[in-house]
Amino acid sequence: MFTEVRCLKLAMPSNGGYKCSDGSYFNSRCQFFCSPGYTLRGDLSASCQSSRTWSGGNSVCVDVDPPVITCPNIKEKTAEPGKLTAKVTWDTPEGKDTADGILTDVILKGKPSGTHIPEGNHKLSYTVFDRAENKATCRFNVRVRVRRCTPLSVPDNGWMKCDSAADNYGATCEFRCLGGYELRGSAARVCQFNMEWSGLETSCAPMNINVGVRSAAALLDQFYEKRRVLIISAPSAANHYYRFQMTNLQHAQCGLDLRHVTVIELVGVYPAQIGRIRHRPIPPGLALQLRLLLQLSQNSFNMVLLDKQGVDKQRYTFPITAAEIFTTIDTFPLRTEEATLQKEAGQSC
Repeated sequence: MFTEVRCLKLAMPSNGGYKCSDGSYFNSRCQFFCSPGYTLRGDLSASCQSSRTWSGGNSVCVDVDPPVITCPNIKEKTAEPGKLTAKVTWDTPEGKDTADGILTDVILKGKPSGTHIPEGNHKLSYTVFDRAENKATCRFNVRVRVRRCTPLSVPDNGWMKCDSAADNYGATCEFRCLGGYELRGSAARVCQFNMEWSGLETSCAPMNINVGVRSAAALLDQFYEKRRVLIISAPSAANHYYRFQMTNLQHAQCGLDLRHVTVIELVGVYPAQIGRIRHRPIPPGLALQLRLLLQLSQNSFNMVLLDKQGVDKQRYTFPITAAEIFTTIDTFPLRTEEATLQKEAGQSC
């Protein structure tokens, strides 16, 4: 009696299948295949044998294809005025898995979208993983540009203070001159969008006092917001107080210059009185006007200290040390700012 030979049903590989020529009957040949995104590993086919067993069948479908991911194009951004960073944003790339469509992780190497990124070229990458731990990586660049002007130089006999990075778009540089020097050009300059500085080149020129003016007020106006003035008045050059005071100040010229102090001497009794600013003589008539304006007696020793706004800050009827004068000046609000700038510039006695 003829007995039909039949094999047991083949196991279906996960994420795949097979197609047989004659089912599970003798001599039937089954071809294995995998779903898109999967690769067949093991036997390509199996045949039903007379022993009712399959000649193969140890086949599996595995995910060996990496997922797909596309990064953004190169991003370029220019920093805003006064900034050294730029906020850069982009759409987070979406990966795609060719097998089951499931991604388990997305890893960014670099700064995330929406953050402030410093000047320069920055390389970023995204890496995605699927459930089979296959991975794919895409890379892109973010370039942040800071518009910069040619750096400015500190003027001779002066100092410069800049904010931000001192040469980037929007940065402001302010200039001051040492005592005895006048600022020429621009007191402040700004780095503009076209990477050129606003204003005119800054320099510090020696202060030139015009003693040929007609009034004491016109003489003092030349010191306004530039210098402090210490006026010393004495009835004669032989006056003991006067001689002591001038001897004391001779050894303190550096401290006077550091504090922007000009000394004006008024010596003698009208009409024989004389005046001088350092070695420059003041006409007798102008010397008399100074005494009258400041209410200084020509018959006794007097001193008056004026600040940069021309305000009478302190009066003395006897000589004092340079250290005492400096202590008084150092309490002025403007002097505190000056001292800070001078310290930063390394200026000292």
